[in-house]
Amino acid sequence: MDITNRTKVLLADNDPHVQDLMRHSFKQKFELLEANDGKMAVQLVRSQSPDLVILDAMIPIMGGHEVCREIRRNSDVPIILLSDKDDVIDRVLGLELGADDYVMKPFIPCELIARMKAIFRRMQPRWMGQVQQCAVLKFQDLSLDSTRREVIVKGQKVQFRPKEFNLLFHMANSPGIVFTRELLLDQIWGSDFYRDTRTVDVHVKKIRQRLRELDSDVMHTVWGVGYKFEIV
Repeated sequence: MDITNRTKVLLADNDPHVQDLMRHSFKQKFELLEANDGKMAVQLVRSQSPDLVILDAMIPIMGGHEVCREIRRNSDVPIILLSDKDDVIDRVLGLELGADDYVMKPFIPCELIARMKAIFRRMQPRWMGQVQQCAVLKFQDLSLDSTRREVIVKGQKVQFRPKEFNLLFHMANSPGIVFTRELLLDQIWGSDFYRDTRTVDVHVKKIRQRLRELDSDVMHTVWGVGYKFEIV
C-alpha cells in the first residue's frame, strides 16, 4: 500500500498551525479527516475507518495516550504519535499503548510523509518470501500459520497485533538464532523507522505476556545481545 488520493488519513490535533500545515502540504495527496479532540478522534476511527491516524499526544478531552489505548481495543490502524516532549518515557509509553511511530514537533511535512510511506511498506514485510517458503510452523503445542496469520497454543487461538505476529513468526522461522534488537528493527520495522530499540523490547514483552497466559515460553532474552525463539 502507498499513499494515494484515496488514502484516508485522520489528523487528531487541535493546533491551528498543524492543521493549516497539513491542509496546505497534503492537499490532493490523500483524503484528510480532522478531529479537534480525543473523543472525536475515536468516533471517526470507528465510523470512517481511516488508513492511518496522526495523533497529537496532548490532544484535549481524552489525551493522546488514552485515545491510542481506546483505538487499539478494536482497531489495528497505524498510529503516528506527535509530541513536543523529547522524553524517552513518553515515547516508550506511546509505543506500549500501540503507536507505530513517534514524531517530534515541530516537524517537516516531507518527513511525516516519509514516515507514513514507511509504515505502509512495513504492512507488507520484506520477509514474506520466507513466509511463502514455510507458511506453517509447528513446535510441540505451538503452531503458527502465516497465511491465516494465526497462532495456536495448546489448541487455543492467541490474538496478536500485526507487528507482534510478524516478529514472532520471523524469529520462529529461525529457532535458536539470536537476533539483536537493531537487526530486528531493520527486518521487521525497516531501516527508516525511528530507531529506538525499546520498540523491540515492548513487542517482545507483549508476545511473552500472551503466550505465558497459556504456559508457553518461547521468547528468550540473551543478555547483552538480544532475543531468540527456542522451545525448551
